[in-house]
Amino acid sequence: MDDCEIREALDRHWVASDADDFEAEHAIYREDAVLDYPQSGERIRGRHRIQSSRAAQPNRKRFEIRRISGGGDLWVTEYVLTYDGRPSYTVSIMEFRDGQVARETQYFCDAFEPGPSRAQWVERMT
Repeated sequence: MDDCEIREALDRHWVASDADDFEAEHAIYREDAVLDYPQSGERIRGRHRIQSSRAAQPNRKRFEIRRISGGGDLWVTEYVLTYDGRPSYTVSIMEFRDGQVARETQYFCDAFEPGPSRAQWVERMT
């Protein structure tokens, strides 16, 4: 796959993720894909296990894509993942092999209040 085809596959993946279309969401993964959540120390092996773990998640999820960047076999998506109305700022790093995701690592961060010590140099983002 070239970069345009991978970008289109990523767009389909995130649209399907937001729509809770678990079949379409996981079509991007190889059968032997690995998903890592470093913050919780979890690793899930295999597309079907990844899909099952996400389908079992009871919270209402929404995905707001901020930016997708990458090329070749390495792609990064920055997005806001909202669970039951609570946003989590998220980064997904996907490593492709033969046109499908072989490994994904996801990092999550809750929002926090800005530090007053840097207020004079910053502008607020929405």
